[in-house]
Amino acid sequence: MNFVKFLIQRILASIPLLIAISLVSFGLIKAVPGDYADMWMSRAMSMSGQGYDVLKPQADALREHLGLNKPFIIQYFHWVWGIFTEWDFGPSFVQSRPVTEVMGLRLPRSLGLALTAHVFATLIGAGLGIYAALNQYKLGDILATVIAFIGITVPKFIISLVILYYLAFVLHSQYIGSLFSAEYVLQEHWSLGKFIDFLKHVWPVLAISIMAGQAYTLRMMRGNLLDVMKMPYIETARAKGLSERRIIFLHALPNALHPIIMNQGSRLDYMIKGEIEIAITMGIPTIGPLILTSVYQRDMYVVASIFILVAVMMILG
Repeated sequence: MNFVKFLIQRILASIPLLIAISLVSFGLIKAVPGDYADMWMSRAMSMSGQGYDVLKPQADALREHLGLNKPFIIQYFHWVWGIFTEWDFGPSFVQSRPVTEVMGLRLPRSLGLALTAHVFATLIGAGLGIYAALNQYKLGDILATVIAFIGITVPKFIISLVILYYLAFVLHSQYIGSLFSAEYVLQEHWSLGKFIDFLKHVWPVLAISIMAGQAYTLRMMRGNLLDVMKMPYIETARAKGLSERRIIFLHALPNALHPIIMNQGSRLDYMIKGEIEIAITMGIPTIGPLILTSVYQRDMYVVASIFILVAVMMILG
């Protein structure tokens, strides 16, 4: 019962935080000079050759039609009210359809990739951390430490660019910048061939995310296990004649895993942000590139909605 009460309190406390995040996100988007009507006019001028004076009235009419000429606070409350009452995140100006449809495929892809990478990064990092702790200062420990520091210190977009260069100019791979080959793009149902083709396209994103994510878990697991192995109750277990394997796996390891388990929620939001960064660099059609193009095209409801949904996932984590 105490846990349920605590959970309810945390959920209620997150509501003002979400409101603040939504207000700041919407404000930052509106603070950028220009809007979608200005982008439309600029594009129309370059494509049609018409002058500013000719297109300005059309841009003003478009701004009025989309409600972009209304005061900031009215636009914000209209957007938030649509979310709470109708689950309507507003329209995408560029794609002329609701934001929920625009993000309908990309958001599950981002979440699926981030969650998959998170699970594998935790398992691999914990395993390497246990191995490093049990082989302290040996070659395996040194190699694991090097891997961890590379994952922690080297930015993910740098690793992405290196792998991208290797795939494009060394291997001349065809599996770049997409999730499926041409023959599977329109295939709605999953098959073994489509799944294998998906793995051929998506493995760089997973590999980079896992390498970056496991580094922190590795260091934490190694440090925790080494600290636990020095505890008095471990010495008592040894004095009783228990085998080293039994001491490690029945007494030391469960206690060393507590901080790892406790930290899973905060690590998940790290994996989501990492997936977005990697996807932007490698051009994978998930939430990442959508954020970048939407910011450039001033598609404000798409950007604000992505910020809110990512914030919700981080708060849940």
